[in-house]
Amino acid sequence: MPRQYDVAIIGGGIVSLGTARALTERAPHAQIVILEKETQLATHQTGHNSGVVHSGIYYKPGSYKARLCVEGARLMTEFCAEHGIQVQRVGKLIVAITPEERPRLATLYERGIANGVPGVKMIDADRAREIEPHASVVEAIHSPNTAIVDYKEVAAAMASELKSRGVVIETDARVNAILRTRDGVELGTPRIGVRARRIINCAGLYSDAVARMAGADADVQIIPFRGEYYFLRPERSDLVRGLIYPVPDPEFPFLGVHFTRTVHGEVEAGPNAVFAFKREGYRFGDVDARELAESLRFRGFWLMARKYWRTGTYEMYRSLSKAAFVSALQRLVPGVRAEDVTRGGAGVRAQAVSPDGSLVDDFRIVASVDAIHVLNAPSPGATASLAIGRHIAGLATENFGLT
Repeated sequence: MPRQYDVAIIGGGIVSLGTARALTERAPHAQIVILEKETQLATHQTGHNSGVVHSGIYYKPGSYKARLCVEGARLMTEFCAEHGIQVQRVGKLIVAITPEERPRLATLYERGIANGVPGVKMIDADRAREIEPHASVVEAIHSPNTAIVDYKEVAAAMASELKSRGVVIETDARVNAILRTRDGVELGTPRIGVRARRIINCAGLYSDAVARMAGADADVQIIPFRGEYYFLRPERSDLVRGLIYPVPDPEFPFLGVHFTRTVHGEVEAGPNAVFAFKREGYRFGDVDARELAESLRFRGFWLMARKYWRTGTYEMYRSLSKAAFVSALQRLVPGVRAEDVTRGGAGVRAQAVSPDGSLVDDFRIVASVDAIHVLNAPSPGATASLAIGRHIAGLATENFGLT
């Protein structure tokens, strides 16, 4: 017989885990289960994350991203300190490479101040080169408190804590059916059946599909974008001391290729943003005909493609050409040479797109009386995960009547 729970959380990434953690604090007597389709937690977006604890500079004041990123960075740092997880405050430079980029840099700085980002400063080229001697810069924003962490380690600590609090975690449990009953919902998986009074959908790359399976009127569709990385060879890692980012395109919700140190001592270079031919398409040749057809049938995809076709074509070219990728990196750090970098891994961003072709820029969380759907939680989703979890737990206790 299916076991009965108060809440079933679909998805086993860091947002799901942060939500379960907040629920155990807000409703300690609630029976909670997490259903993850893979054999391990944090396999996809969480497990392919660059590891940055973002400070909150980029986001429009008053948005979910602005509020939850700043709060989430603080909560993440506190959680890691409590669980003995290494966090390195390496700091970040966002650099204007040409004088024409200065107005956009100033706008970012104003956002950082409005969002309450601690310690953020506008600095001149001389000061920027003291911090990052090899960077190309005419002016920069310095965020000294931006940090790096291993989010897979964070997710493992969260899972261990949740199990100690009585949360049931079921892996190898892909939800393939959701049936509403008089008492709640029944969720079918290939391995087990689960009954729950309420559901929370944190399914990431499949969040829109799960929402529709649950009967929700999801007004967006997930379009997957692969982000590919290179690594600097260890003997050239001294070219980058911390994190170096370009001024992003204000109309495109991606940050551009950048340099990121990891807590394991590596220097990552990237990512790009390439349309993926399947939702978990980590390589160029990964194709799922059904999922690709879903993207191509969506009107918003073609409206998005019409708007961004030049950018999309260049991103595809840069994916296939190491020379083009290195050229983009050289705008930030001119001393990088083709022989200094080797191909690394890739992640896939679950980007929600509206029917009018616009890329959803903020977190999108939709609540009803018996379900909450997280339909857009890309970067800084990992940084903000504990704060997102608190927000969802607040919605759940209010809408679901949990105690």
